[in-house]
Amino acid sequence: MNLESIVSKLPYSKPFLFVDELEGVNEKGAIGSYTFHEDSYFYEGHFKDNPITPGVIITECMAQIGVVCLGIFLMETEILKHPTVAMSNTSIDFYKPVFPGEKVKVISEKMYFRFNKLKCKVRMLNEKNEVVALGEISGMIG
Repeated sequence: MNLESIVSKLPYSKPFLFVDELEGVNEKGAIGSYTFHEDSYFYEGHFKDNPITPGVIITECMAQIGVVCLGIFLMETEILKHPTVAMSNTSIDFYKPVFPGEKVKVISEKMYFRFNKLKCKVRMLNEKNEVVALGEISGMIG
């Protein structure tokens, strides 16, 4: 399965698609990137006169690249025309803000994949290679 095919199977579309490029996926993890566009809807009120990316959006970006793309890859032997995804647990620590216009990289490492439940260690880095967020995300894929 090629990288573009994995991205095309994601069950998201703009303005809620947070994957620009999938750089690599294998049975151990995924790497991808996204640039948070300055005109994104969530910056309008978060925060007044000082926009930063909400933690829930950072978490979603980490989940889409680090868990869902990996899950689609891992389930390639099954027919996944319209994958369904449900996040089941997150534990994310935030270390640096992400500002409008910033490009981030998400790196995931599979912890386990059993009974269609995938759990990964995920981290987000900014362009200076600094850790923005770090934690674990698990979800059901089917």
